[in-house]
Amino acid sequence: MGLLLRGGRVVDPSQGIDEILEILIEDGIIKELGKALNAGKGVETIDATGLLVAPGLIDMHVHLRDPGLEYKEDIVSGCRAAAAGGFTSVACMPNTKPVNDNETVTAYIVNKAKTEAMVNVFPIGAITQGSKGEELVEMVALKESGCVALSDDGRPVTDAVLMRQALECAGKTGIIVIAHAEEVALAGDGVMNEGVTSRELGLKGIPWAAEDTAVARDVYLAEFTGLPIHIAHLSTRGAVRIIRNAKARGVRVTCETAPHYFSLTDDAVRSCKANAKMNPPLREAADVAAIKAGLADGTIDAIATDHAPHQGHEKGIDFNQALNGIIGLETSLPLSLKLVEEKVLGITALVEKMSVNPARILGIGRGTLKPGAVADITIIDPVLKWVVEAEKLASKSKNSPWLGEKMKGRAVYTIVGGKVVYKLF
Repeated sequence: MGLLLRGGRVVDPSQGIDEILEILIEDGIIKELGKALNAGKGVETIDATGLLVAPGLIDMHVHLRDPGLEYKEDIVSGCRAAAAGGFTSVACMPNTKPVNDNETVTAYIVNKAKTEAMVNVFPIGAITQGSKGEELVEMVALKESGCVALSDDGRPVTDAVLMRQALECAGKTGIIVIAHAEEVALAGDGVMNEGVTSRELGLKGIPWAAEDTAVARDVYLAEFTGLPIHIAHLSTRGAVRIIRNAKARGVRVTCETAPHYFSLTDDAVRSCKANAKMNPPLREAADVAAIKAGLADGTIDAIATDHAPHQGHEKGIDFNQALNGIIGLETSLPLSLKLVEEKVLGITALVEKMSVNPARILGIGRGTLKPGAVADITIIDPVLKWVVEAEKLASKSKNSPWLGEKMKGRAVYTIVGGKVVYKLF
């Protein structure tokens, strides 16, 4: 059975398209783009008049908590949240229990996603065994079993020699390394950004130098080896500057940030408490401005959520003991659309950072509406207003700093392989 999308504003940076077009889908594949298409009999039609039609959104940094921590989230609930947020594909980090550092865990994720998930799930394997930073994983085996990248996210690879070896092995394997850039000795036991707010609240701070030092090291390793690296969750003005300068020198570095780093400052800790606790922490207004500038000038390639579900008993405790991380799959799109409203990005650039670039960095063959491509499509109402309500979120966990907040813009259809997996109304 086919599907015809009519009347929508099609935005596809991969083809340089931004115009009112129709899209005809057959057998899960995009057959044709054009005007007044002849769909034939038995084709379902979606009226997308007044809506944006984009290549399916891709979140290249999520924590699905499955296997081992399913009380927080699992593949099914996480993918349901992804679909509700307009994401057709997610890449899941390996800090599960057990860690995804071998073919058995990867196969579990791949097989469960194939049979139960609403969206595409691309596993990310660990860089080191058990993410302990001591011995490299069998990269070829992980890639062959389905991993699209490697990361010890949540734990940096502190040994520079081992990180160099990881880049070299990954280069031979043809898989990208994603760095959690943090100098743990500088971060210490800090719980939020070191600055005026931390001092006023009497909380131990994490200095910006903890991120900048680690970003610089990893960028220099990429430059020295001539190999690519991707830096996760940028939060500081210094990290943006380091990567901007590295790109100007031709270093093969890409990077991402998350909506909370261009939407909130560390002052949010005052009102949101542990729902504003994450690693790297929320920074200062100058850092937010630098993140936006990095998005605007192309220094920052992608927007990813770092969706990190935790239950209430892990967040509703003393700030020092509360776990790091917030959920983000269902709020990422409206927060990112605000960048368009603020004229930080055009809509084409936003789609690049939320679909085209993540697909390119991970090498997953998505992020386009070209005829012959898999029909992963997100249809967006950019002006729809709604309120973030805990009971209506699809995620098992509700640890969001935006609970009760008004949002503007939302996915109204999420289409995966030509099948509507989410419909708002």
